[in-house]
Amino acid sequence: MGSLQGRVAFITGAARGQGRAHAVRLAREGADIVASDICAPASESITYTPATREDLAETVRLVEGEGRKVLAREVDIRDDAALRQLVADGVEQFGRIDVVVANAGVLGWGRLWELTDEQWDTVIGINLTGTWRTLRATIPAMIEAGNGGSIIVVSSSAGLKATPGNSHYAASKHGLTGLTNSLAIELGEYGIRVNSIHPYSVDTPMIEPEAMMQIFAKHPRYVHSFPPMPMQYKGFMTSDEVADVVVWLAGDGSGTLSGQQIHVDKGALKY
Repeated sequence: MGSLQGRVAFITGAARGQGRAHAVRLAREGADIVASDICAPASESITYTPATREDLAETVRLVEGEGRKVLAREVDIRDDAALRQLVADGVEQFGRIDVVVANAGVLGWGRLWELTDEQWDTVIGINLTGTWRTLRATIPAMIEAGNGGSIIVVSSSAGLKATPGNSHYAASKHGLTGLTNSLAIELGEYGIRVNSIHPYSVDTPMIEPEAMMQIFAKHPRYVHSFPPMPMQYKGFMTSDEVADVVVWLAGDGSGTLSGQQIHVDKGALKY
């Protein structure tokens, strides 16, 4: 019997990377899963390879391999109607939503005054507005169920510090920090906790070493804003390491935490 037995988790961006890791770890603890991912290019301005429907199918296979049920669907979190329908279908199938992991996000590079409208609108539209749409769609179901619950907003170290070269990304992730803190107060009376996590240097397709190196080659002073991790000086963290934190925040063991920013960075932000 896992610590989340009988609960249901709603996860965005679940086809691969961190989202898949969160889905599998939550399932391992006993949660049934409602999973979504766009499974397509979000914009021509996003240059890394997007997740596919085959990726999402693999997430389904892994969750079912943990002995849990899963409802998975291709949904763009900018599509309010599709999000609301997935929530409704998830509640119909599983009866409740207890955990929301607002994970879907995209990353781009460029100096602020050189960004195109499409670059800005894509990153802000998915990372900030899309997260708001996700929460707006799921919170009423959590309140109506009356079981309390836990919302984990996946921000970034860029939601706490300067990241020159992708200020639109930093702006979106800083926005999630403010959203988390205000929402924690608004949902306190319903027993729903809201916390944000702030990963740093996680090995996923979003990390584009070539793009980063191009930025640092042109602007070498920027590199000082991307410190090493004292506990893992060279290399990246794994998605599973981040998922361990998500599982803890989803469960009762973190029941005293709400409105907190959890640094998942192996000490990097202490530089």
